[in-house]
Amino acid sequence: VQLVESGGGLVQAGGSLRLSCTASGSIFRTNVMGWYRQAPGKQRELVAGIFSGGSTNYADSVKGRCTIPRDNAKNTVYLQKNSLKAEDTAVYYCNANIAPYGSGFGDYWGQGTQVTVSS
Repeated sequence: VQLVESGGGLVQAGGSLRLSCTASGSIFRTNVMGWYRQAPGKQRELVAGIFSGGSTNYADSVKGRCTIPRDNAKNTVYLQKNSLKAEDTAVYYCNANIAPYGSGFGDYWGQGTQVTVSS
């Protein structure tokens, strides 16, 4: 199983960004998918998550500025971020709880994509 992210880059403060993450491989079932971020010198933190049924949760710091759509048929999760702030600058990681064929559920991570917000 592999997670591949795309969509990071340099964005001006107040702008918007959309990240994508697609899971591929021998996937039987996908449970929760989400996005985490890690800023320099800080611990990795949850940004947003979405369960296969559609329920979501968001970090307080991004509520109202962020949505996390998901396409179950494509095993793809997105992160739409608006009104970006300098403090949103971080490496963003995709995470998914996946059961490959013949195995139980496990956590998988993408390689990370850099988001830099310039003020």
